[in-house]
Amino acid sequence: MTRKNLMISAAALSLLVLAGCSKDGMAGYIGTAEAKNVALENAGLTASQVKFTDVELDDKNGTHYYQVEFTADGKEYEYDIDALTGAIIESKLPAGAQAQQNTASNNNTAGNTTPDTNTAGSSNTNNNTSNNTSSGTGTASAALTADQAKDKALAHAGLKANQVTFVKSKLDWDDGRQVYDVEFYTSDYKEYDYEIDASTGEVVSYDFDAEGYAPPATGNGQSGTITADQAKEKALSQVPGATVSDIREFETDYDDGRLQYEGKIYYNGMEYEFEIDGYSGAIRNWDAESMFD
Repeated sequence: MTRKNLMISAAALSLLVLAGCSKDGMAGYIGTAEAKNVALENAGLTASQVKFTDVELDDKNGTHYYQVEFTADGKEYEYDIDALTGAIIESKLPAGAQAQQNTASNNNTAGNTTPDTNTAGSSNTNNNTSNNTSSGTGTASAALTADQAKDKALAHAGLKANQVTFVKSKLDWDDGRQVYDVEFYTSDYKEYDYEIDASTGEVVSYDFDAEGYAPPATGNGQSGTITADQAKEKALSQVPGATVSDIREFETDYDDGRLQYEGKIYYNGMEYEFEIDGYSGAIRNWDAESMFD
């Protein structure tokens, strides 16, 4: 082989290598054709019934996924499909559309389908879960339903459904993990905000604020105040097993002229931040989240 032919062959080989390393062709990715098939399978449609308007590889919080969009009978369908597993991360379907749950694994066995209880058009007996399926938005990859996420949050808060008013319970993403954002408030306007792992039901983080709290009319003087030690005891009572040594930050502060205690507790992999009224001992704000997030 001549030197010229060798150079041509080397150049051709380089182009093939570069082509094989394109983003859509990365090792392990399912490819746009399979992503289309997954979306069509979920929508219960065939390629001849739809017109694809967008199919591209994108990234969200470090997760690569295919964005697949198409129309059928004048209705728009949008899917985000995991580029590695073929699982549907999120789908937006026209009102009334009945999708099938995609159970694609690493082997891309997208043909196995089961009814999806969290997609647009599915019925829900709890009136408070409408936020999860508004505007025809649904997901097919969450193990928990919106109702189950609510139950997890209520159990953690020690409350019952008839004691609260739900603001929302919807799927979201946090650091690449699918979670339910659950918000509700009590009759005395204590507001709770939870993040529940959509796969395991674990409480990822939570906080509550005494929004409707009205401090007693004791004036700005120091009479009737609680001590710093009493404030610490109040905070520690919310974290079974924690001791004073687990309070790493603590200070006395004034909010609009009123005494309050602020601090943080680090215990068992969790960080708890609190604000306690210096007169009544009421917890005015409480926030808890994993130290590893």
